[in-house]
Amino acid sequence: MENMYGIKYSKPEVVLLQETGIGVAETAARTCYDSFSNSENGAVKFIEDAMPDALMCKEINDIEDSSLLDDLAWTYFHHSILEHANLSFLVRGTSRGVLQEHARHRIQAISVRSTRYTMSSIINAFVASSGDREFFIAKILTFDMFVTSDESYNRLEISAMFDKLSYQQTKVSNFFEIAIAKSSLGFLEEFKDDQEAMFKALESGKKKRNVGDAFKHIITDNVKVDMVVTFNLRSLKNYFTLRDSGAAFFQIRWLAQEMMRATPTKYLNLIVKKK
Repeated sequence: MENMYGIKYSKPEVVLLQETGIGVAETAARTCYDSFSNSENGAVKFIEDAMPDALMCKEINDIEDSSLLDDLAWTYFHHSILEHANLSFLVRGTSRGVLQEHARHRIQAISVRSTRYTMSSIINAFVASSGDREFFIAKILTFDMFVTSDESYNRLEISAMFDKLSYQQTKVSNFFEIAIAKSSLGFLEEFKDDQEAMFKALESGKKKRNVGDAFKHIITDNVKVDMVVTFNLRSLKNYFTLRDSGAAFFQIRWLAQEMMRATPTKYLNLIVKKK
């Protein structure tokens, strides 16, 4: 998809991994008002007279609708009860630039693909290239590592990565020792005349631990990242309000829209105004 600035981008993919349901949120609200007997949901009404057992708790978690939650969300704006519902999303193919935006949402749990541990293939491609820019570019293009989907633009990104690594190589005498595992150093001589064979050998060998610590500087905000993010429903409401907006950074707006599509209707009815 092309953005307003003329650059083509790929959109992220989102899957809802888990949801806790809205029943606990209604139970919390009924606890506030001591109004269990008024619930249209039998499992919640049951709490008026007894503590729920495991079967009743399952029924609470399976609740699909609550008139009380609807009233509290849209009439009385008692949103703290929405914090008792949680949703976890698996996100693939958003950008490092979006992570900066996500960090501004304080109440979330987020686990992100680490550049410390996942840059080995990039460094292996550079080592195997033996100074051949075109080999490096062609190899990195196969990794599909950017949210920008214009090959000509991505070649510029990769070429800049090559330049940064080449510059660092001139500045650090032990470059190969920090780039690849000690057990792989022999490949530099063994496959010096075969770039592809050297790359395959490095990929099959032991991975250099924390290799990203020395090379994070070579990548930009266009690099794709995967993450698992968990919001409580009140925080998700804030996220959608701010990020599904024309004023939001276009990439995080795309992500918010995909997350919204993955969110079941019973939650959206409580946090997104019907248009």
